[in-house]
Amino acid sequence: MSPAGIPASAIEIIRRALEEDIGSGDITTLTLIPEGVISRGRFIAKDTFILAGLPFAREVFRMLDPSVQWSSFFTDGDRVNRGDSIAEVQGETRVILSGERVSLNILQRLSGIATLTAAYAEKIRGLKARIVDTRKTAPGLRTMDKYAVKVGGGHNHRFGLFDGILIKNNHITAVGNVTEAIRRAKNAHHLAKIEIEVGDLITLAEAIEAGADIVMLDNMSVSDIEEAVRMVRGRIMLEASGGINLANVREVAATGVDLISVGALTHSAPAVDISLHLVK
Repeated sequence: MSPAGIPASAIEIIRRALEEDIGSGDITTLTLIPEGVISRGRFIAKDTFILAGLPFAREVFRMLDPSVQWSSFFTDGDRVNRGDSIAEVQGETRVILSGERVSLNILQRLSGIATLTAAYAEKIRGLKARIVDTRKTAPGLRTMDKYAVKVGGGHNHRFGLFDGILIKNNHITAVGNVTEAIRRAKNAHHLAKIEIEVGDLITLAEAIEAGADIVMLDNMSVSDIEEAVRMVRGRIMLEASGGINLANVREVAATGVDLISVGALTHSAPAVDISLHLVK
């Protein structure tokens, strides 16, 4: 963890993003702005959205120059409106301009994810289901993407292949059948929860009989999901996945499933519009 409490993986992401953008030097800024000139830069919301990513945006400038001062006017998870001043950075003008794009990229992407997640969470308000994310994150950005999901009111599923057993269709094809896949998983990891993906009620019955702890109902109709809930009778957790959007998520949640996973939270969330302006 960094002094700011940011995971080492996110620190590395920011470092690489700065290297990618600045390279051997910001030739425009170095040409136009003398060393030692001080400015203030203000982040302005151009949309209405749920804010996420402030600690990471601040880290961009701290990494470039630890003496830069940062002030936040909102907290991650707050709803900001078009025209609101989100935060302010003060320090060498060269530093502010060189860190502008990386900090904005982070804030715009993460706020977009948080905003979309909040829309899903609002759709199922009052029902027991929880909105969860997937591994469909931008390569290298998983720590940040999943942080934004939590900020938006969602929940994190697996962070990677290392922290949970999820037997998917290709695993089943490779092994031969559901029962054998679950048997192998139980023998190898007797303390781990075992989740398995099924696409129909017959396979669900097999997964229940084999002792699965969680079953992912993949691209099943609402009526089949309702029948799955009746079959399980609360004995195991059910996750609905595939084909879920803002138009149908409440109908899916009303079936009584425990989890609803939505890949779109991290692979299709539109970035929000934020700008950074130098002010007197």
